[in-house]
Amino acid sequence: MSSIYEVLKKYYGYDDFRKGQKEIIEKILNKKDVLAIMPTGAGKSICYQIPAVIMEGTTIVVSPLISLMKDQVDTLNQIGIKATYINSTLTSKQYEWVYKNASAGIFKIIYVAPERLETESFLKLLSNINISQIAIDEAHCVSQWGHDFRPSYKKIAQVIMSLKKRPVISAFTATATDIVKKDILNLLNLNDPFTLITSFDRKNLYFGVEKKANKEKYIEDYIKNNINESGIIYCATRKNVDELYMYLKERNFNVTRYHAGLTENERRKNQDDFIFDKKNVMVATNAFGMGIDKSNIRYVIHYNIPTTMENYYQEAGRAGRDGEDAQCIILFSRKDIVTNKYLIEQGHSINFERNIEYSKLNKVVDYCNTDKCLRKFILEYFDEKVEYDKCDNCSNCNNQIELVDMTVEAKKILSCIKRMGEKFGSGIVVDVLRGSKSSKVVELQFDKLSTYKIMEEYSKDTVKDMISFLIAEGYIITYGNKYPLLKLSQAALKVLFEDEHVYIKKNITKEVTGKLKDEYLNIDISLFETLRRLRKEIAIKENIPPFIVFSDVSLKSMCINFPVTKDEMLKIQGIGEQKYEKYGEFFLIAINEYVKENNIDVIKKRDDMLLKIKAQKKEKVKKENKENLQKESKENLQKESTYDITYNYFLEGKNVEEIANIRGLNVETILSHFLKFIELKKDEKIDEYIKTNYINTFHLTLIKEAIKEFGASSLKVLKSNLPEDVTYFEIKYYMLIKKQERLKITED
Repeated sequence: MSSIYEVLKKYYGYDDFRKGQKEIIEKILNKKDVLAIMPTGAGKSICYQIPAVIMEGTTIVVSPLISLMKDQVDTLNQIGIKATYINSTLTSKQYEWVYKNASAGIFKIIYVAPERLETESFLKLLSNINISQIAIDEAHCVSQWGHDFRPSYKKIAQVIMSLKKRPVISAFTATATDIVKKDILNLLNLNDPFTLITSFDRKNLYFGVEKKANKEKYIEDYIKNNINESGIIYCATRKNVDELYMYLKERNFNVTRYHAGLTENERRKNQDDFIFDKKNVMVATNAFGMGIDKSNIRYVIHYNIPTTMENYYQEAGRAGRDGEDAQCIILFSRKDIVTNKYLIEQGHSINFERNIEYSKLNKVVDYCNTDKCLRKFILEYFDEKVEYDKCDNCSNCNNQIELVDMTVEAKKILSCIKRMGEKFGSGIVVDVLRGSKSSKVVELQFDKLSTYKIMEEYSKDTVKDMISFLIAEGYIITYGNKYPLLKLSQAALKVLFEDEHVYIKKNITKEVTGKLKDEYLNIDISLFETLRRLRKEIAIKENIPPFIVFSDVSLKSMCINFPVTKDEMLKIQGIGEQKYEKYGEFFLIAINEYVKENNIDVIKKRDDMLLKIKAQKKEKVKKENKENLQKESKENLQKESTYDITYNYFLEGKNVEEIANIRGLNVETILSHFLKFIELKKDEKIDEYIKTNYINTFHLTLIKEAIKEFGASSLKVLKSNLPEDVTYFEIKYYMLIKKQERLKITED
């Protein structure tokens, strides 16, 4: 029996396994059921393919992805592993041929669509062959809580029980929350399985959220900056796809499209054009991409927000499957929420299902509105513990920001929700805050509330954005379904009653994320283009996608290492003996000719390349260390810096109102800065300025008496027991002065 390392090298051309692969393979070979939750691009297929090669008999792979079946089977046959698939695309003659050869034990791996499990002919076939393993791909499809629930997956356990001899069962998925994981274990009837959850993190992927008024222009500029790269742009509707496709086509981009409204022939042709590198931009609905194994997709842009985080991570995960850097960007706008709610209504007739989808959509909206690390948000959504607060590879972590105190605005919003009984949605809360005279507001007498019209100076969208931020950060809890209602969390109560501050990050400058990193700095670009042309010629001749011949990673490795012998070529990542026998010599000849034509000293060239890579890695580490120190220093000084800006304006002779207007902040925020200056004893003039303009001496006497009677633990209690014209600011000022007096006595 071949060792797992021998099989890995011979067929796949790798010297070592990725994280988790070895453990899973060994468990399957020891006849142990397995549940593996691994991110897209982590190499799940190798986990069941290598045991299939080593074990006696045939492995059945249940997969809902017809396009993936073809790609996987083509790849397996290319590297010398006999494989086939059974699905609705086969003709009757093809069925006959597959069943005949399967019964004869010709195939090591058979891919099958889950619907096939319900047919008599397939069940009969299973009873006639030696099944070593049943591998279940996209195992989350068994759960109603999963994002791609398929009723046919529930038949899998019955089929397994009907077999004369139970084979080892392995189940794989890229996205599963705890509740989905439990469903997989129970509904597939796994027998005391070995469960492995590798990190969901795809470190090579950059995550971004952009709020652009003109999405088309953003995409146009983005593609121009990455003109030779392959990318997918997802749209929520067919109409969006068609409009964006025409917009880009009119500007002469190499673009195609995919959605269910096209004919089957159009869809197949357009998909092939993208996979075969004839078109490098695909505009599509989420009907496209399930099982697309194209490894060199450099970006995935969502023109509209997706409906679930599971969908998003799966679709975004189609970028960078080769391990190279890639970008995943959502273009957020509020009208997308309305569109997705409509799609949920149309797609789900059962209330239970709709409620699940509404809940998931709310999480996507939170993702788009948070100012915290996007990668951490995603990983924590999938129940992964994350120790860091910054990943340094998402739009929130890479932004240069200033912390802005929005405590006053937060209190107004939270107080309004509280006074409205915590049983209304954001729409009517916004109306009350802005002073709407709508019939509903008047009928419910919300125009009599003290919070009515207290945010009239803000636009509707601005107040909505503030509410979304407070939801995303956990100050407001949503409940209900299609139109979620708002209630306060414990964190909100601390803001209202314990004077806890709320800060929001305000972008002041932003790194350009449109241009992908230059992947070709370390390679001979001329040789790379030569090898890419050769790969395309072979792919056309054999009618297979270019990445099945060799991946971009393998070509780049050739352009760094200049293999000129068979042994050297077999050391290139992704090239095993079978691949070399099929294609290796063509590439060896091309490299040797290139070396001769350009009079290249191969040993010196390799050394130069490796030295260059080493130097660049060293410089990169140095740069990252410097940036981390700067970022850490900046974070420590962020609050101080916003105070300094205010202080500098004061030194220029500007008053509170003028400073607030210049900085785009409210007066209460600027006054809070002045209180900080007084606390730090920054400038005696400030104390004098405040007392002259914002403090009523008689009010201080009233505050003193109120504190004697009611204590100083709650600002709200004090305010409610003082005359209306006594301000919160005066209470805070009095308490600060008294605190300083007590400290002075202690020091003396």
